[in-house]
Parts: sequence; structure tokens; C-alpha cells
Amino acid sequence: MNEDLVTLISELKQKEAIEITEQRLKSGEDPLKILADGKKAMQIVGQRFSEGRYFIPDLVYSGKILEQVAERVKPGLAQVSDDRKIGKIVLGTVAGDLHDIGKNLVTFMLDVNGFAVYDLGIDVKPQVFVDKIKEIQPRVVGMSGFLTSVYQAMKDTVDAISAAGLRNDVKIMIGGGVMDEEVRKFAGADAYGQDAMAAVNLAKDWIGGA
Repeated sequence: MNEDLVTLISELKQKEAIEITEQRLKSGEDPLKILADGKKAMQIVGQRFSEGRYFIPDLVYSGKILEQVAERVKPGLAQVSDDRKIGKIVLGTVAGDLHDIGKNLVTFMLDVNGFAVYDLGIDVKPQVFVDKIKEIQPRVVGMSGFLTSVYQAMKDTVDAISAAGLRNDVKIMIGGGVMDEEVRKFAGADAYGQDAMAAVNLAKDWIGGA
């Protein structure tokens, strides 16, 4: 097959993307390389969305393709992953944002690395984060956002966690297409993760599962 996985996912070619994924796995390729190509493809999709070439349905469909790719590589990742100390992590896309592609990939990578992940979904209001933290007492909280309009929502969520007296009990990471170190400072989070593996490494550092 002449087209690589990055092109196939970014061009929304589901069947071909799954076929080449299975071929690469059968050839013994490192599953992490396949996921890395998935990330590159999603960056292209995101760029096309920002340029007005792709729309919300395209974002959703590309995410579904990536989920199917991830499900196929997950057994291989589970086999190559070292035993990790299990820790609880709460994740969610903050209020006002309906994107879950990046969050789902982070959830997936944390899961295969041995963490107990509680995914709150999308458009998660600050109080929902607070209630879940009280319920399960995680060590780490992750907030995802794809839109510049949700910077304030991230800050509001961190503020709500602080107001509930829980801020000293958790480490907070943020991530997403438009998130960076400046947003981290504004929101009051502890760290910014550029991708799913960065989130895994932060969780290992904070929980002690490295």
C-alpha cells in the first residue's frame, strides 16, 4: 500500500487505515510508532479544521478512526509496558468544549501504562471535577481543551478545586490543541503536557510509577 498511515487517517480513509495498521502490527513494528503516526495525522486534521477545510463531523470521524487503530495496537502495548504502580487519575474535557479526540488518546495511554483512569467525558463543569475528586481521591487530575475559549474554564476548574480544599491533594495537568505553558500559568495547573506520552510521564513522576 503506497499511502502511509498518517495520510490515510488525515484523509479520513477508515478501511485503509485499519488495514495498514494490521499489516504493520503483523510485521512486528513497535506499536508506539503506529500511535505516533496517529498523533501526526490528528495534528493535520486539527490544522485543516482551523483552516476551515474540515468541520466538526470530520473531527469526530477522524477520532473514531484513531480509536479503532488504538484498539488494535493496545494488546501489543500492554505486553511491552513494564509493570506500573497503579494510581488514580481523573480526566475530562472542560466546560464549553466538546472535543474528546486528544483526551481519549491520553486515557488510552494511561490505561495501558497501568493507571486507573476515570474519564468524565466532555463539557465537564468544575463542580463535576470537584465531586469526582472527593469521591475517588485521585493523585492526578487532567484537563483537556481544544478551543481558546476554554482557557477561563480551566482556571475556573482549578479555582473550584482550590475552593473545595482539595488543591494540595492533587497534581493538575492540562493538554490540548491550543494549550501551552502560558495557559498553564493562567489556569494555575502544575504542568502542561504536549501529547499523550507526556501525560503518562507526568503521571509516573507524580504518582511514583516510573
